[in-house]
Amino acid sequence: MGDKLITILLADDQYLFLESLKLVLESLAEDLRVVGTVSNGEEALAFLERQQVDVVLLDVRMPIMDGVQAAWEIRKRWPEISVIMLTTFEDDEYVAEALQRGAQGYLLKNIAPHMLVSAIRAVRDGSILIAPDIAGHLAMALAGSRSTDTSGSHQAAALKLPDWYYNLTPRDKTIITYILKGMTNKEIAAAAHLGEQTVRNYISALYDKLQVSDRREAINVLRSIDPCWYV
Repeated sequence: MGDKLITILLADDQYLFLESLKLVLESLAEDLRVVGTVSNGEEALAFLERQQVDVVLLDVRMPIMDGVQAAWEIRKRWPEISVIMLTTFEDDEYVAEALQRGAQGYLLKNIAPHMLVSAIRAVRDGSILIAPDIAGHLAMALAGSRSTDTSGSHQAAALKLPDWYYNLTPRDKTIITYILKGMTNKEIAAAAHLGEQTVRNYISALYDKLQVSDRREAINVLRSIDPCWYV
């Protein structure tokens, strides 16, 4: 469970999905609270004029104002609010446009509930998350919109984030960058201004998240994605 209450606004034109999602989120995590539900982008903006939240979950396809346009407006008016797109459509154009317009997450509606909870926390902590199922499609779309070179395949690999990534905290990512530089626990402690035992505790917890037993295994797992995701 997170340390701070995260307030959430849900926007979707399917009432049953809205109510189900609200129930699932609040039953799984005490630190998540859905404070509003709306059926389109215009209603989301009107709600935020009255009451701001930490995270907005937007359906991509909604009447009156869709999620992509709403994401753009939200990020312009309230840049401190995190935006996650939820969709059933693996649509490259929508994914790329939504991220270009300020969305920090793009997830399919069939995501496992516990993964959605982790994604909300991660995005609120500053991460950018893309569902592995659609990451490859996005990479190809982005590569196609630029030049077709070796960076396309590199980007595709970078965007396919494994499940454990969603559980990393900002502190984990800081520790990881030091580990990948080959620094010892003592060196990490000095660089991060932490006690050496505290660093050992963080690394032990990190091993549990990665499901590894030592640093060599951890490094192999951590190098499976592009280091840019730890910055």
